[in-house]
Amino acid sequence: MSGLHDLLADLVAIDSVNPDLVPGGAGEEAIARFVADWLEEAGLDVQIQEAAPGRLNVIGVAAGTGGGCSLLLNAHMDTVSLDGVDGPLEPRIEQNRMYGRGAYDMKAGLAAIMWAGAEAARNPRRGDVIVTGVCDEEFASVGAQALAAAWSADGAIVTEPTGAQLRLAVAHKGFSWHEIEVLGRAAHGSRPDEGIDAIARMGRVLCLIETLQDDLESREPHPLLGRGSIHASLIEGGRELSTYPARCVLRLERRTLPGEDTQRVESELQAILDRLRDDDPTFEATHRTTLVRPPLETSLDEPIARASLAALGDVDVIGVAFWADSALIAASGVPTVIFGPGGEGAHADVEWVDLAQLDRCAEALTAVIDSFCG
Repeated sequence: MSGLHDLLADLVAIDSVNPDLVPGGAGEEAIARFVADWLEEAGLDVQIQEAAPGRLNVIGVAAGTGGGCSLLLNAHMDTVSLDGVDGPLEPRIEQNRMYGRGAYDMKAGLAAIMWAGAEAARNPRRGDVIVTGVCDEEFASVGAQALAAAWSADGAIVTEPTGAQLRLAVAHKGFSWHEIEVLGRAAHGSRPDEGIDAIARMGRVLCLIETLQDDLESREPHPLLGRGSIHASLIEGGRELSTYPARCVLRLERRTLPGEDTQRVESELQAILDRLRDDDPTFEATHRTTLVRPPLETSLDEPIARASLAALGDVDVIGVAFWADSALIAASGVPTVIFGPGGEGAHADVEWVDLAQLDRCAEALTAVIDSFCG
């Protein structure tokens, strides 16, 4: 499929670094315009959606003849930084691997859905095929949120990479970010009778965070995802060496399993603060949740899962470690699965995708379109 490989090379050559990750990053406008023009030329009805100021999604519809199920195909267009990558925008092929920033994460998946969408436009099935390239997956997923709010379908496939065997992923963890603030009392370092050390008090919180992690590791694992986790990510406090710190702020990430909702996670954190307050009535602390992204779990009984398994053949059904926009699409009521071409180097200095896997992914997508859309 040399044309498919050429398409991927064109995508890799476009700078689409997420500007919220890298100040001054190019963003998705150039690649969105390219994707829109390519899909329009291929015969799809194309719309550009502004998910946020200057942040664009592309939606191309290969209209069906009527009476079939609609299928949404999704990939993100943004990448992480180009720093450290040798020739990041100069795609090269060695031993049937294409190298370049975004080749693996996830412009190969984007090329595959564009290719399958073009085939659907040439040979319409009964149901619509909706090809979507979204912005901002690498930061806050404003693109997927805008897409999910405006578009729906009977099933969806997100073509994030699922390994060398093009395995079918039906689950991934969610995550939430939290902030705990512990209060102390500022005083000169020579007056311990007046000062309360907020940083030292935060140490008590950290000890119980470690205890909570031990508890999470002892719980019954999810059959595909293992166990949930929590870790301290960032901490700040204090003003100068000779002053007792009046406050200390800890930022945490909690990786969640299906069934672990925000209320449950917040109650675990509140229990830590309540325990410390019971031990010491002078202990002052608050917590708040700053971001929540849900987990994904799709039943193998869903038609999109059955159609994908039939198209992929004898492959493993897995959960993946990473979070993806699939969770937001599924949360909007669209049963969603993940499969995409294998390679290595997501967010790394050397990134490549297996071109044979790219070809197989495009073929599998077309097979799903045949069976699912009718």
